[in-house]
Amino acid sequence: MTGPDVVGYWLSTVQVTPRPPLPGSAEADVVIAGAGFTGLWTAYYLALEDPSRRIVVLDAHVAGFGASGRNGGWCSGLFPASPAAIARRHGVERAIALVAALQETVDEVGRVAAAEAIDCDYVKGGTVVLARTPVQEARGRAQVDEESEFGTGLYWLSAAEARALCNATRVRGGTYSPHCAAIHPGKLVRGLAQAVERLGVTIYEQTPALNLRPGTVETAAGTVRAPVVVRATEGYTSALPGHGRLLAPLYSLMVATEPLPESFWAHAGLARRETFSDLRRMIIYGQRTADDRLAFGGRGAPYHFRSRVDPAFDRDARVHDELASTLVDLFPALGPRPPITHRWGGPLGVPRDWTASVGFDRRNGLAWGGGYVGDGVATSNLAGRTLADLIVGQDSRLTRLPWVGHRWPRWEPEPLRWLAINAGLRATELADVREDRTGKPFRPAALLGRFIGE
Repeated sequence: MTGPDVVGYWLSTVQVTPRPPLPGSAEADVVIAGAGFTGLWTAYYLALEDPSRRIVVLDAHVAGFGASGRNGGWCSGLFPASPAAIARRHGVERAIALVAALQETVDEVGRVAAAEAIDCDYVKGGTVVLARTPVQEARGRAQVDEESEFGTGLYWLSAAEARALCNATRVRGGTYSPHCAAIHPGKLVRGLAQAVERLGVTIYEQTPALNLRPGTVETAAGTVRAPVVVRATEGYTSALPGHGRLLAPLYSLMVATEPLPESFWAHAGLARRETFSDLRRMIIYGQRTADDRLAFGGRGAPYHFRSRVDPAFDRDARVHDELASTLVDLFPALGPRPPITHRWGGPLGVPRDWTASVGFDRRNGLAWGGGYVGDGVATSNLAGRTLADLIVGQDSRLTRLPWVGHRWPRWEPEPLRWLAINAGLRATELADVREDRTGKPFRPAALLGRFIGE
């Protein structure tokens, strides 16, 4: 893929030749709208379970065009709602079961990549989240204490231990989780598409789903009829009729540097390609790529009125410049003008309660998975395995996890949605500035936790 169709660093480094579109109306046993990780993992496990099953996957652009091909490459055991939030709704035992399933999923992604010969630069080095202010240190220690009863494996690092992993500036300590692998998401999603085709699945690219109904997916080229319809559209869900308030498309943006010399890495660390972040409120995330770049992203881009999604929103000069400045603040050796070669972004699917969901309504044959809020690389694999069990009617430990069948409350109508989301983003930025300046927690920011369902 070249020219204006390139979506960031990851997809610019893999061969992307669009598959043909749907030629006309068709019949299938399962039709999946969306050829990102959720749709492809679902197709993969369904095809493994029964190779004769007729499975059709549709995508508006190409497989991996959305968040699956644009993300930070964290294959992590993270879930958008905290274990404590899940425990409050479903009990401690079920929260522990979800944590354990997510941790196993990190290894399952690596296992399938190896089995299918998908060279996606998978390295399980864990995640280090730095504390760089007194407020961040208190927040990190509190998180370690809170998660101890759920078996997340999160533990506290001293300043020296944290710097040994990620030698950024002003490090006071940090948290570490072993349950994360750095990957090249473009290689994984395109390789997974090829793997499902080898199993007999049919993928039609350049075929937008215009409407999903029980038994049908309507497109401009024709209708695909199937007793099971899977919605795997994530950040693009709001464009479907009747789905405008289901998932808000919030943008996350990224930059990537040119390959950096060994002298830089000898000082910066990340020797095992640990993914990294810090404990500010406005989320940032990074990794050392297999070719020694820094791939780094964060939130902060505005939500667009009526859940609009547009390629023009993939780039925001203010946010991209802030990401570059943050990299310099973390790693001054990059120099005042870090060697950025790629800038991109894309929409995440964000539910009103910040809780991912997977489910299958057997009465009407409609299934879904999504709402990952950016934690979807591994969670989508768990969704695919769970959907396969639900669709074939298999009662399993996966189908009994607490996110199964979860129904999202709808977002507020406009203009309340636009006002609330953007006010929350600005308040998060303000909280970080105030906490940095005063060294004290910004108490009004606690209200944000209620807004996002913590």
